[in-house]
Amino acid sequence: MVNILFADRPEMWSDYAPHLRRALDAEGLTHAVIAPEMEPQDVDYIVYAPSSFVQDFRPYTRLKGVMNLWAGVEDVIGNETLTAPLMRMVDPGLTDGMVQWVLAHTLRHHMDIDTHIHGQDGEWRSGRAMTPLMSRRKVGILGLGELGGACGAALAGLGFQVMGWSRSAKDVPGVTNYTGEDGLNEVLRNAEILILLTPLTSKTENLLNAERLSRMPKGAFVLNPGRGGLVDDAALLAALDSGAIAHATLDTFRVEPLPPEHAYWSHPRVTVTPHIASETRSDTASEQIAANIARCERGEPFLYVVDRTDL
Repeated sequence: MVNILFADRPEMWSDYAPHLRRALDAEGLTHAVIAPEMEPQDVDYIVYAPSSFVQDFRPYTRLKGVMNLWAGVEDVIGNETLTAPLMRMVDPGLTDGMVQWVLAHTLRHHMDIDTHIHGQDGEWRSGRAMTPLMSRRKVGILGLGELGGACGAALAGLGFQVMGWSRSAKDVPGVTNYTGEDGLNEVLRNAEILILLTPLTSKTENLLNAERLSRMPKGAFVLNPGRGGLVDDAALLAALDSGAIAHATLDTFRVEPLPPEHAYWSHPRVTVTPHIASETRSDTASEQIAANIARCERGEPFLYVVDRTDL
């Protein structure tokens, strides 16, 4: 018998239950039991949301692995009671959703669409500078993991000049890869549109601070669908106020929901989207979860295991 605890909000169970059952059966795990309640000592695997009722993993004495439902792991990685392997959520649906959001807002800023959407005032603005071709637009991506790599390949496929920065060298079609502090400087110095998709760790907290913002081309755009903690909010607001940064489109924040009184809501050069860039989809996510559990039951290593020494 394989026992799987679904640890998320009750309303999520009704969404996931049929997809998880179907995916487990497809992997030959017809005998597996999955439920939103289970005695801790009987649990083999946990399908996990960091905001769930499970915060102390010590009672789960036969736990083999934890399948994170969120793309980010920063909310669980510091939990010292978790000693079993932790798996990232690498969901094709999540990746596709992120690519769509990034493409949409990159093209929006590239083509200066906001000027016309917000300019329905009778003024004929044909004298504005011509939008450059995509082949002349330099786009930078900080973070070339599963999501950043997919976004970089998609942008390069459209014809943008894409530069990517990552901790270690990556091979992404059409993307020039940089590493290290010198590489980060090169991307920042050239990126007219900068996209933040690096994980949030102790090393990337406030990655985009005042000093690094000052290295960017005047009038550049910032997109953050990654993690709110990657941005020094005060520094970004100052750069927007001065015009050094033309606009910031932000999907993730340090506090969510973003408080109504936060300066981002009313700033004319900020677009807030409510953490919708990419969401885990229950059908495709269930397939990844079931496949990983099946691997473990066959004696094979898990996929997408979080390397905690690198965070």
